[in-house]
Amino acid sequence: MAEVQPFRGFRYDLARVGNLSDVIAPPYDVIDPALQQALYDRSPHNVVRLILNKEHSSDTEHDNRYTRAAQALRDWIRDGVVAQDSARSVYVYEQEFEVEGKRFTRKGFMARVRLERFGTGRIFPHEETLSGPKADRLKLFNATNMNLSQILGLYPDETGEVQAKLDAAIGRALPIQASDHLGVVSRLWPIADQHVISAISSILSPKPVFIADGHHRYETALRYLEEKQQEGEVVSPEAPANFVLMMLVSMSDPGLVILPTHRLVSGVGSLTAPQLRSILGEHFTLEPASSARDAWESIEADGTQELLGFGTVADGAWLTGRFRSPTLMTQLAAEHGDAWRSLAVAVLQRVVLEKLLPDAGKKAPKCQYVHLLKEVTDVVAAKQCELAVLVPPATMGHVESIAGNLEKMPPKSTYFYPKLLSGLVFHSLKSN
Repeated sequence: MAEVQPFRGFRYDLARVGNLSDVIAPPYDVIDPALQQALYDRSPHNVVRLILNKEHSSDTEHDNRYTRAAQALRDWIRDGVVAQDSARSVYVYEQEFEVEGKRFTRKGFMARVRLERFGTGRIFPHEETLSGPKADRLKLFNATNMNLSQILGLYPDETGEVQAKLDAAIGRALPIQASDHLGVVSRLWPIADQHVISAISSILSPKPVFIADGHHRYETALRYLEEKQQEGEVVSPEAPANFVLMMLVSMSDPGLVILPTHRLVSGVGSLTAPQLRSILGEHFTLEPASSARDAWESIEADGTQELLGFGTVADGAWLTGRFRSPTLMTQLAAEHGDAWRSLAVAVLQRVVLEKLLPDAGKKAPKCQYVHLLKEVTDVVAAKQCELAVLVPPATMGHVESIAGNLEKMPPKSTYFYPKLLSGLVFHSLKSN
C-alpha cells in the first residue's frame, strides 16, 4: 500500500525573505548557467543555492557546491530565514499555466510517502535513470539531510475524491503565492486538520502511485536510506529517512498536461525528402505536409501513436509517416510488451534511429529534445539540425499500462508540464 503521511515541513519565513517568487526555482535539471545566475541575483536566499550551488575552480573535497549548500541551509535555519512548521501538515499545491494558447490549473498536494523498492509495493517508475545524476543528488542528500525538491507522483482517482476533500479543507483561505520565470503561478495552502489528512490517507492507501518526474531523486532517496540503515541511524519505521517528499496528483486531474518530446536529429548528414522516402518507405506510409504546423495538426487530429512528422532541413520539406510494420517492431524490441512497442518514441528510436537510418549509411544520429512546435521550427529555420521529427505525446494510459507491467518507457517519453517549484517546502531527513 502507498503510505502517505503529513510532516512538519521547513518553509521560508516571508517576513525575512519578502516575495516568495524571489526565492523559488525550477528543479535543478532544467536550470542552465544563465538561469542559475539570474536566480542567484534575485535573492541571497534563493533556493538555487541549495539545489544547484555554483561550482568553483578552487573546489576541494571539503569546500564544494554540496558543502556550500549545506552551510547555506544551516545558516538560513539558524537565522530564521527557513523555519519548521509546528504542526504536521500536508501542503495543497496548485499551478496555473498556459500551453499553446490554452490555460490549465493542475492541483495536488505534498506529503511524505514511505519509500518502497520498485517491484515490491505500490510505487512504480516509468522511465530509465542515469548513474551520474543519482551520484550528484546523493552527495546533496548527504550534505543537507533534506528533501529540497519534491517528486511528482500520480494516482488513480476518477471521481476526484481526494482533491474534493482538499478543496473543501482550504475553503476560502488565502494561499501563499509565487510566479516563476515562465509565468507559471503557484499557490500553496498548508493543511494541518488531522481528520482531512486521515481521510485522504485512507483513500490513497490501496492505490498505486506512478512516478511521473523525479525518478533520479526517488532512487537516490532509496540509496540514502540504505546507507543510513547500514550506519545505524534509522532507528524506527517512522524515521524521516524512510520517506520522501512527493507531490501527489490525480491521474484524472484536468490540468495534468503531458507535452510531446520532439526530436531534432543531427549527425546524419544532408537529407532530403526523396531520400527519406527511400529510407522509410518500406515501413511507413508517407504523405506530404505543407509545413511543420500542418504535420503537427495531422498528428493531433489522428490521436494515435502511429503517426510521426518528419522535416528534412536540407530542402525544407515536411512529411507525415504512419508506421505499418508492427512485426518489425516486435523483432527489434522482443524484450518489451505490446504497449511499449506501440509507443511512437519507441518506434522512432528502434526502427528509425537505430535501424533504418544506420542501414542507409546514416551512422550516428544524435538527438536534441524540445517540446513546443515553435522550438522545432526555430531550430529548423536556423538549420541547426538535419532532420526534425514530431512525436505525439504519450498518455496517462501508456504510463499506467507500461509502468504497471514493471517496464520503463524509453528515455524522453514524457514531459509533465510545468515542472514543480523548489523552495515551497522542504522535508527533513533527520528531524520529525
